[in-house]
Amino acid sequence: MKSICVFCASSLGEREDYRQAAEAVGSILARNNIRLIYGGAKVGLMGAVADAVLQGGGKVTGVLPHFLAGKEIAHTNLSELILVESMHERKQQMSQMADGFIALPGGFGTLEELFEIITWGQLGLHYKPVLVLNINGYYDHLIKLLDHMAVEGLLKERHRRMMLFTDRVEDALNEMLHYSPPVINPLIDKHSKT
Repeated sequence: MKSICVFCASSLGEREDYRQAAEAVGSILARNNIRLIYGGAKVGLMGAVADAVLQGGGKVTGVLPHFLAGKEIAHTNLSELILVESMHERKQQMSQMADGFIALPGGFGTLEELFEIITWGQLGLHYKPVLVLNINGYYDHLIKLLDHMAVEGLLKERHRRMMLFTDRVEDALNEMLHYSPPVINPLIDKHSKT
């Protein structure tokens, strides 16, 4: 893996664990010579993961819409900052540049990015691993929701297994490297639940 895109919050949240996890992810990426692709901001968990990569001697590419750069949140010390016109273009750029995706704790924006990229995988638009770092149980309710969706027959089990979860930062890369994407069959199949 040459590059990983990290989705996470533009705030630090209420728990020190979140910042520590972001910094640990950044350090691991730098140690393994994996470029960070992320949203380009200097604030919150986004800034924490980018700073950790840079402090470890790694490379960071930020992708930021012009309207956010104008709000003075752009990280100005990155290896590369790509300015784009829209949030849609930002996600497209990040997805094309990354070999895999990690979601740290975040809000609406993080969930939106996470679900769009997993949906693209479900549709066979990419075969890259998507991993959620469940720091301090942050995503426990999401795991339950996904399991419920599968039980209710609205999410195929093979698609449910596409979203990887771990609560240990140290396990993230190994989980991603051993990811095997499902065989993509037609999404609309009234008889299949697998």
